[in-house]
Amino acid sequence: MTERPQSEGSRARARTTATPRQVAFDVLRAVSDDDAYANLLLPARLRRARLSGADAAFATELTYGTLRRRGHYDLVISHAAHREIGAIDPVALDVLRLGAHQLLGMSTPAHAAVGETVELTRRARAARTTGFVNAVLRTISRDDDAVWTARLLEGVVDVDERLAIEHAHPVWVVRALRASLDREGRAHELEALLVADNVPPTVTLAALPGLAEPAELGQPSLFAPTAVPSGAGDPGAHPLVASGRVRVQDEGSQLAALALARCRPIGPEESWLDLCAGPGGKAALLAAEARLGGARLVANELVPARAGLVRAALQAVDPAVEVRTSDGRTIGETDPAAFDRILLDAPCTGLGALRRRPEARWRKSASDVAPLAALQAQLLRSALEALKPGGVLAYVTCSPHVDETTAVVDALLAEHPDEVAPLDARAVLAGITRTPLDLGELEHGAAQLWPHRHGTDAMFIQLLTRR
Repeated sequence: MTERPQSEGSRARARTTATPRQVAFDVLRAVSDDDAYANLLLPARLRRARLSGADAAFATELTYGTLRRRGHYDLVISHAAHREIGAIDPVALDVLRLGAHQLLGMSTPAHAAVGETVELTRRARAARTTGFVNAVLRTISRDDDAVWTARLLEGVVDVDERLAIEHAHPVWVVRALRASLDREGRAHELEALLVADNVPPTVTLAALPGLAEPAELGQPSLFAPTAVPSGAGDPGAHPLVASGRVRVQDEGSQLAALALARCRPIGPEESWLDLCAGPGGKAALLAAEARLGGARLVANELVPARAGLVRAALQAVDPAVEVRTSDGRTIGETDPAAFDRILLDAPCTGLGALRRRPEARWRKSASDVAPLAALQAQLLRSALEALKPGGVLAYVTCSPHVDETTAVVDALLAEHPDEVAPLDARAVLAGITRTPLDLGELEHGAAQLWPHRHGTDAMFIQLLTRR
């Protein structure tokens, strides 16, 4: 029987059809080779592959779980292969990581985890490594994760090094988080924080004030008055999300924006600035608040592509918002004393969002902190110069690292003791949240949110005013 030729549509479908393991592998390769962000790439790959339901859930856990515990699995792989990670072919290494997570993190039957994962090496045109991958995965499959972890911990005495192995965090991150918790006298919570970092976060929606009501979405969240946990399925399919009147946004990010917007009544014709606005989530919430109060928002973003995302985010809220593309370090010179309220959500290491950005912990290093802290200090000084006397500045980072948070604020207050004063962000949040936040005692009234304590990203919020 002669095979009928495929139509163009059939050929297109064949090109885009992929198994859950293939989708996960493709994302891992993009993260490894192109520094791609898994949380942005994976949803598009799932749609392209037309995966849904159990298949999409499997691909998601395989991708995020592998990336989240990559360092742990690399130690297991190195031990099982009897060679350094750097000596393993990069394609084979990503295949091995996927296999290790199925065997040690997902309880996938060994025959499926090994057989189907080895097949990926053939599809990736790395057939020469098939035997090696098969042998290493079979070695890994002989023991469960508890046995492998105990093996890796043999001879390791340092407490933080042990926690790093057990909870798949780089040692420098473990030590930085310990120091951050110790500011509050709560270093004993470190292991709970590391555990929380490895649990996928609840997807939270933000009902933009004046455009949607939380009651339209479901049961309100604990803290932010705009927040509602998303139900099962793709939140982007919800009509209100699709319309832009509701956004997917972590509750900690919502609280950071609301702390600035609701720290005091809005005066007539106030001018607001979101200094580092990309990709636009906080800008959208600020724009909604500003619109209700009669204020005017300006959104600034250095990177043109991210500025485009800001414009898209603002389209359903207030398309008249001015979106600038400029270096935030110059705003104090170009717009001196021009704004009543400024949000500086500063570029940072992102150590507070390790739950939702699984590859971030392995992408950053301790050497990244000092340059970022220097940039944060420059942006903060510029923002202060752009703030009107009596205005309010919110310094926010999605990192709890001491050098990116309290140290930056301390330096500014020391440099300008007569020009700037701290405001009590904890008291402001107490007047906003539905239920009280368990916040530690930090200097200058700063507020630090935590995944293990509040279920949010670890957002740092410091409110300042210019005298």
